[in-house]
Amino acid sequence: MSLLPESASFEELVHDYFLALRGSGLMLSALDTELVTAWAALGVPFEVVARGIARSAEKALWDARPGEPVLRSLRACRRQVEAEIKRHRERTAGAGEATRRPARRTFEELRHAQWTAALEQLAETEPALAPRSQGLLAMLAREVPQDFERMQAQETLVSLVLLRALPFPERRALWRTASGADSDAGFMSAHARRLSRRFRLLMAVRRRLGLGDA
Repeated sequence: MSLLPESASFEELVHDYFLALRGSGLMLSALDTELVTAWAALGVPFEVVARGIARSAEKALWDARPGEPVLRSLRACRRQVEAEIKRHRERTAGAGEATRRPARRTFEELRHAQWTAALEQLAETEPALAPRSQGLLAMLAREVPQDFERMQAQETLVSLVLLRALPFPERRALWRTASGADSDAGFMSAHARRLSRRFRLLMAVRRRLGLGDA
């Protein structure tokens, strides 16, 4: 998920991921830094926090105006991140009780079900994309991702396949939207710029096709 070294701290991983999705290379504020420190003290995996940031960014991007930051502060992600932390703790605490009560579906399983339903609807509403949609449905049926990184890779593949199926003028317009969205790009690492542009491109495709949980 990140090109930071394996020795990177939790705080560094969160900082890198947030700024990439935000689309700006500015440093975190003092209040945002305190929030990251508080999350680190809870001992949850970085992927748990990343899920919350990604969910917040997806929701915010649908309402953002062209060229403006998707998220103005990490505090804007607090509700989603802490909801993911709560889910993680509930799953961890209930792991030993699996034989006594049915396990809840994970975030990745819920997203997989949502994307499957969205592709089924897309095949009906846009006949020109039906062959690609059916092929992608067959792919999704073969694997339900069990971790956040694999889920992201699967959703990225679906979005890119559908992007290639669109007429060239539409593809070009979507690429331009994603490429022109970076602000303060000079302060961002090469990895952060790539992640930022990819995130915006994939979200533009999802918005165009009505896919995903945004």
